[in-house]
Amino acid sequence: MATSVRDEFGSQLAKLANEDSRVVALDGDLGNSTRLATVEKETDDSFLQMGIAEQNMLGVAAGLSTVGFQPWVCSFATFLTKRAYDQIVVSVAQTHADVKMVGAYSGLLTSNTGKTHHSLDDLGMLSMVPNMTVIVTGDANETATAMKAMHEYEGPVYLRLTRDETIENFTDEAEFEIGKGRVLQEGNDMLIISTGSMTSRVIEAIDGIENLSIYHVHMPTIKPLDKELLLQAASHVDVVVTVEEHYIRGGLGSIVSEVLAEHDPKKVYRVGVEDEYSGCGTNEELLDAHGLSPEKVREKILAYGKRE
Repeated sequence: MATSVRDEFGSQLAKLANEDSRVVALDGDLGNSTRLATVEKETDDSFLQMGIAEQNMLGVAAGLSTVGFQPWVCSFATFLTKRAYDQIVVSVAQTHADVKMVGAYSGLLTSNTGKTHHSLDDLGMLSMVPNMTVIVTGDANETATAMKAMHEYEGPVYLRLTRDETIENFTDEAEFEIGKGRVLQEGNDMLIISTGSMTSRVIEAIDGIENLSIYHVHMPTIKPLDKELLLQAASHVDVVVTVEEHYIRGGLGSIVSEVLAEHDPKKVYRVGVEDEYSGCGTNEELLDAHGLSPEKVREKILAYGKRE
């Protein structure tokens, strides 16, 4: 049964706020969409409405962190990262402030809102920032466990969440460890590394493939990347495929390629959004248009396997 990632996020943050008076939620006037409204409803004084003013919201969060609070700032990923990038870098990252940033409605799957609302560069933008930890959870279970780990970790973290509510839980409720990947399947022909909303689609895509032995790793932490697991898994294969709902430049594919180029050169195919803007459409239409539907991903995997 599919569980809503954003519903889980709202419920988990309300729980953290009720358990820890330091936790406060800062909303960019999108609480009904991001589910920060749950914090407003279920806590007494842990919700701050900041309005459509992302730069100010990050500045306030940085300030709150200096007096003992743990601010959780949430907005649509494209607004949070692009509009407030300077504040993220200068006020949060450079000071190593204990601010948790949550980019909701990430990637393509933003409910027919179009290219102005798509965030296809946020992983690259935030991964380049020193002191920043970047997490991309794959399902609701992992979102809850990752939030617990974020709460215990002191320092800036960016959590990327999907709006997609069709994702089945493929992780258990085991403790989330920042910087560690998950082995979902072992093989010796091809290594597939996926993250976020694409991992469940890769699971569907490779189901039933018999003529290709696939090693599948889910990487919920983009920075710091689990280099040890990457190199261990890559040692078994000759070809590596990365799959992400992000531009193929700057995100998971680029980071994996950099690590392998330095330590264990391999042929790497990057599956993601090419150097182009998208448009309006349903989740299925947009995924198919950019080659990210389970069917299109399967076609690419089989094609890459034949080339080797």
